Amino acid sequence: QVRLMESGGGLVQPGGSLSLSCTPSGKIFNIYIMGWYRQVPGKQRDSVALTYDSGQTSYSDSVKGRFTISRETNQNTVKLQMDNLKPEDTGVYYCYLVYLEYRGGNALEAWGQGSQVTVSS
Repeated sequence: QVRLMESGGGLVQPGGSLSLSCTPSGKIFNIYIMGWYRQVPGKQRDSVALTYDSGQTSYSDSVKGRFTISRETNQNTVKLQMDNLKPEDTGVYYCYLVYLEYRGGNALEAWGQGSQVTVSS
């Protein structure tokens, strides 16, 4: 069973910056997708930024130009740099992983425990 260890997040004023980091541990043969989702109370969990094994990245429209996702392939660590933060960026951010445990296996999903990001003056 793969576990995702998250770090970062916290409280920041509008216009400030925060970063999140996520590193998986466990048996992984290949990673297809790795990134971040955000959830606020009463709403579904939505994609914020994702990286793909092709090297491509995707961002939600609300964070384009402000957030940057990057992946360190040697450790499979994914980082989310969040700049010019806005109050509407507030929420719990979850690391997300789609991977293969072994060659020819089924694609599996894993979620981090969630990291609180609060943007408030």
